[in-house]
Formats: sequence, structure tokens, C-alpha cells
Amino acid sequence: MANLPISNQIRRLRFEADEMTQGDLAERIGMTRQTVASIEKGKYSPSLEVAFKIAEVFGVPLTEVFQYKRDA
Repeated sequence: MANLPISNQIRRLRFEADEMTQGDLAERIGMTRQTVASIEKGKYSPSLEVAFKIAEVFGVPLTEVFQYKRDA
């Protein structure tokens, strides 16, 4: 399975947010810890709504959480 063209900074942001756990983030956005883990590992792309919720939890712009990698 190829990696998705969307990368993210969720792990770094969780660490910088007093080492927030995947479970803590999942609870705050209404998802499961497994879903957060899949998003963080780049195996699953969140809906736009969930992406905005994640950015809101960390108080950062969406582009600081998610980056789109266009094929050259």
C-alpha cells in the first residue's frame, strides 16, 4: 500500500502539547484511538471536518497539521 500524498505533523504536535496521547486526541475529536493512529501514520486521510477539528485542538492552522505532497 503506497503512502497517501498527505503528510501530517500530528505526532510532533501531540508531543508539544504536553505529550498528549492518541487516545486524548481521539476523545477530543470524537474518533477512536485506532483512527487517530492510522491518520498519524499516513494510512488514512481524515475528512475535512476531522482535519479542521484536529487543527482546532492544537490551536494551529490546518496547513501546520497537514501537508499535501504533489507528485513531481
